[in-house]
Amino acid sequence: MDGVAPRRLAEIGLTNFAPYLMNRIMGRYNAGFREELAGLGLTTPKARALAVLSVVEAPLVGELAVYTVTEQSTLSRALDQLQSEGLILRETDPTDSRAVRIRITEAGRAVFANLWPHMHEAEDRMFRGIPAGERQAFLSTLQKMLVNIRKHEI
Repeated sequence: MDGVAPRRLAEIGLTNFAPYLMNRIMGRYNAGFREELAGLGLTTPKARALAVLSVVEAPLVGELAVYTVTEQSTLSRALDQLQSEGLILRETDPTDSRAVRIRITEAGRAVFANLWPHMHEAEDRMFRGIPAGERQAFLSTLQKMLVNIRKHEI
């Protein structure tokens, strides 16, 4: 920063430090949402996988791990459960026999259809009282921030 020492956290304050705010918000969101997921017989990794698979067609397991922000070992256990419940299929990639693609089944889509209203309501609660323009500006800023820090192209 051009030889100027960065301001200390004590000077900035926690409520003006974006990573702190994002962690607080997502921690609270996830804690509240876990209770709803349990009522639907889902865990966070399983719900994230179904959500991504409802919009991304047959990603590789590694890609799904990136999209779901889940460690691959944790995701693998969730995928085992989803497969045993008939909610997903594992398929060998046609161009690389060592790679596995994940596809949601119709039963998985039905489970996600029951999950989506809960996800949508949780997001709406976070944005309560925030005008549409501010919401869109915030989402645009988050998308730019993701590009700045991402390690993967997805």
